[in-house]
Amino acid sequence: MAAVVEQKKIVKGGAFLIEELNPKEVFTPEDFNEEHRMIAETTRQFVDNEVVPHIDELEKHNWTLARELVKKAADLGLIGASIPEEYGGLGLDQTSGALIGENIGRSASFATTLGAESGIGLLPLVYFGTDAAKEKYLAKIAAGELITAYALTEAGSGSDAMAAKATARLSEDGTHYVINGEKMWITNGGFADIFVVFAKVDGDKFSAFIVERQPGLTSGAEEHKMGIKGSSTTALVLSDVKTPVENLLGEVGKGHKIAFNVLNIGRFKLGAMCIGGMKLMVHESIRYANERHQFGKSISSFGAIKAKLAEQCIRTWVGESMIYRTLGMIEAGIGAVDTKDMDARLRAIEEYAAECSIIKVALSEYCDFVADEMVQIYGGYGYSADYPAERAYRDSRINRIFEGTNEINRLLIPGRLMKSALSGNLPLLPAAQALMDEILSPQMASFDDDELVLAAEQKLTQNAKKVALMTLGTAAQKYMMKLADQQEILMGIADIILDTYAMESAILRAQKLAASEGDEAAARYIDITRVFCNDAVERIEARAKNTLAAMSEGDELRTLLAALRRFTKLTPMNTVAARQRIADVVIQANKYVY
Repeated sequence: MAAVVEQKKIVKGGAFLIEELNPKEVFTPEDFNEEHRMIAETTRQFVDNEVVPHIDELEKHNWTLARELVKKAADLGLIGASIPEEYGGLGLDQTSGALIGENIGRSASFATTLGAESGIGLLPLVYFGTDAAKEKYLAKIAAGELITAYALTEAGSGSDAMAAKATARLSEDGTHYVINGEKMWITNGGFADIFVVFAKVDGDKFSAFIVERQPGLTSGAEEHKMGIKGSSTTALVLSDVKTPVENLLGEVGKGHKIAFNVLNIGRFKLGAMCIGGMKLMVHESIRYANERHQFGKSISSFGAIKAKLAEQCIRTWVGESMIYRTLGMIEAGIGAVDTKDMDARLRAIEEYAAECSIIKVALSEYCDFVADEMVQIYGGYGYSADYPAERAYRDSRINRIFEGTNEINRLLIPGRLMKSALSGNLPLLPAAQALMDEILSPQMASFDDDELVLAAEQKLTQNAKKVALMTLGTAAQKYMMKLADQQEILMGIADIILDTYAMESAILRAQKLAASEGDEAAARYIDITRVFCNDAVERIEARAKNTLAAMSEGDELRTLLAALRRFTKLTPMNTVAARQRIADVVIQANKYVY
C-alpha cells in the first residue's frame, strides 16, 4: 500500500485566501515517493505501449478491444487502486489515483473509458454501496471483468441534475426497485455491464442505484462526437428495469450527496488527466518545432514559436503545482480520519470542493490553450488528421464540459466559500470587513522589502487575495441572500480567486525547489513563476475592474478602484527574455522537462 502523503498541517478549504503557508507545508510533485513514481511509470508505459498503437482501432468503436485494454489495465492494478484491499483492490492513496489519471490522460479516449470505469462508475459503490453490493461487484470491477458507467444526465437536466425525471418505485414485496426513464451522454454506455443510475423514488426522492444490464435496459446508438471518438457514448433507456434493494446506494432521497461528492473527486482527477495530455502535447510541439525548418533554420529558433512553447510549459507546470498542492491537503484531511469511515473520508474531500472546482476550470482551460497552440505550431499540418495536433485539439474541448461545465464550477467556487463563511467554518467575512476598514483608512498597510526568493511575487499574491476578498465582500454586502442570482459577478470573482490560487501554488513550489536545490538550479522554475504572476496580476486587475463596476458607482466605486490600483501595482518584468529562457531549456532537451 502506498505511503500516505506527509503534510505538515491540515489546512481548511478556502483558507488560502486568508492564510499564508510555508513552502515546506505544501505537497509538490517533488515529494512523490518511490511507489508513486513506479505507479506513474507503469501507467505511462502501459498507455504508450498498449493503448496508443490502437487509438485508430478504438475510434472505429472496437469495444471488444476496449474491454481487453481495460482488462490489461486492471491486471496492472490501475482500476483497483481506489478499491479497499478487503474487496480485491489495492487501497492506494488519492495521489496514486491522480498519477494513474495523469498518465492515462496521454490517450484522451481511453482516459475517458477508464475514468468512468475507475472513477464515477466505481466510487459510488466504494463510498455508498451496501456490504452485499461491495462483495458482489468490487472484486470483479477491480479485475476488469465488469465495465461500469454513470447515468446521471438527462435530455432535460444537464447542469440541473436534480431536475431528473427518471423514476424508481419499490416493489410490493419490498425486494427490488423498478426503474423507468432515459439518460444521456453515458460514457461506456455501449458496452458497460453495470450502471450507477439516478432516479426519483416515488417521483420526488432523488436516489442512486446500481443497475445491471438486463432486458428493458437498452443502450442507444453511439453519439457522433467531435472528439474522444475512441470512447463509447450513448443514451440509455430503462423500461421497468429491476434492481434489488441491496443495490440502493446510500439512502433514499440522498442521491445528491452521492452525485456531488463523486464529482468533487472527478474534478481533481480530470485536472490530473489534463496534465498528462498537456505534457504529451508540449513534448510533441517541441519535437515538431525542432524538426520543422523554414527560412533555412528550425522554427524553434524563432521568437514567436519560443513564446508559444514557453507559455505551454508555464501553464503545464503551474497547473501541475495546483493539482498536487490540492491533493496534499486532501490527503492530510483523509489521514486525520478513520480510513474505514467512508463518510468521514468524503467529508475530508468535500472540504476542498472550491479547490477541486478551481482545478477543474483551470486545467481544462490550460489544456485547451496548449492544444490550440500545438495546432498553431504545426501550422497547416496541425489541421491534418495525419498529425497528432488535430486529434489533441478535438479531444481537449470536452474537458470544459465534463464533471460540471466550467460555468457551473465558476459559480461553485465563490458559492462554496460563502457557504463556509456563513456556517462559521471559515472566517472570510471578518477578513473582508477588516480589509474594507483598511481600504477606508487614510494609509494602507505597506510591505517591508524582503530578500526572499520571489518576495515581490509573494507580495503580489497577498494583494491578489485582498482583491478577491474585496470583490467577494462587496458582492456579499450588496446582494446578500440574492448573491447566487448574480452569475456574471460570481464568475468574475471566481476568475480572480482561481488566478490567486494558481499564483500562490507556483510560488510555494518554486520557493521549495529553491530551498532544496539552490536559486541557480531553480532559476527555470523561478522564471515560470515570475512570468505567470506578472500576467495573472494583469488579468486580476482587469477582471476586478469590470466586476467592481458592475456592483458599485460614484464615490464607492472610486474608493474601490483606488484600492485596486494599489493592490495590483507592479513593475513589469521582461517577460520576453524570461520566456526565451524557459523555451530554450526544452528546445535543447527536445522534450518537456519541467
